[in-house]
Amino acid sequence: MAELLRKQFLVTEENVSKLSLISRNEGISATEVVRRAIDAYQPAGETDEEAPEALMELVAERLKEAIESTRRANHTVEDALRRLSANEPAQEND
Repeated sequence: MAELLRKQFLVTEENVSKLSLISRNEGISATEVVRRAIDAYQPAGETDEEAPEALMELVAERLKEAIESTRRANHTVEDALRRLSANEPAQEND
């Protein structure tokens, strides 16, 4: 971990209340909430070089899930159509 520096900042009472709430809900110190907020902040015009790659990985993962779900749905529809054409009762899938 990098060397930590002590800094003082003026914030509103509302900021302090929100910080306390986030800290309590997340189970982390208020200081850690501030660190994470600073790390997550992206000023206008700046980009995170890893963001497009991470986004593409997420899209690829979701696309694979969607394709598999579509295949299962197609199989169910094909089975139902086959049974209907053969006048067989449809089976329920789990």
